[in-house]
Amino acid sequence: MIQTVRGKIAKEALGVCAAHEHLSIDLSRIKGDPDTILDDEQVMIEELGHFHQAGGQSMIELTNDGMGRDVKRLVRLSETSGVHIVTCTGFYKDPFIPEYAEGWNRNQFAAHFIKECEEGVEGTEVFPGVIGEVGTSINEIKPIEKELIIGAGMASLATGLPISTHTSLGTLGSKQVDLFFALGVSKEQIIIGHQDLNPDKEMVLDVLSSGVFIGFDTIGKNNYRPDKERLDFLIDFIERGFHKQILLSADLTRKSHWRKFGGEGYDLVLNTFIPALKERGVSDSVISDLLINNPANAFSIKER
Repeated sequence: MIQTVRGKIAKEALGVCAAHEHLSIDLSRIKGDPDTILDDEQVMIEELGHFHQAGGQSMIELTNDGMGRDVKRLVRLSETSGVHIVTCTGFYKDPFIPEYAEGWNRNQFAAHFIKECEEGVEGTEVFPGVIGEVGTSINEIKPIEKELIIGAGMASLATGLPISTHTSLGTLGSKQVDLFFALGVSKEQIIIGHQDLNPDKEMVLDVLSSGVFIGFDTIGKNNYRPDKERLDFLIDFIERGFHKQILLSADLTRKSHWRKFGGEGYDLVLNTFIPALKERGVSDSVISDLLINNPANAFSIKER
């Protein structure tokens, strides 16, 4: 089963899934940039409509407390759009951790995440379906981030929920895996994010070789890395037999990413990247794994 904002669904009902997105977000407390505020609900509905029209059926929404999470809004968006939405518990990374949790240790992080999983988010009857996005800095795991990552792993073991991570520019994915494995978290519960941002193929292969899922989830962000390079890496990983471990998404976090404001929108993976994969000879069965089967497996609640 998969936990959505409107209740649990069978994994087979998830369908075509964007595995790492943000619909309602506010990063301006740290970034000081109004472009990083997504707060127009009507436009969210329009943008979700484009995604749905392109064939999208579900979205993993990884905006947590400290990033502007609004689960009641997500329920309304799901009801209006017909798109399954999965919300999260978790904290992002330093310096986005809420002030009240800045001094917490792993046990406090774990207890907070477990409470939200068991009792609902912020007094609502909305339950998270994933722990995330929890992250680390560029080439550095700060002490608070280590406690956060370990706390997320402890909560995953207690709840059976998957963990979805943030790796800054794709770095330290293997270090994150090591921290989770040391706790006993299974590879099936781990999604290491933003691996399409790392230009060091051997580092990404090291993460894949551990058996965990990875996110190719900043598609379209050519200012970080050209999509052609993403395509080249992804096709190589498919040819090496890793296609059942890879998830796709675009990770939109700015107004300027929305179609209404000149961006490519949540449908860019389906309308642009998937056709490019097909042109390179990737089969329909592999594409079904990337879009449907892999997310269904990755976001299923595991038996404890």
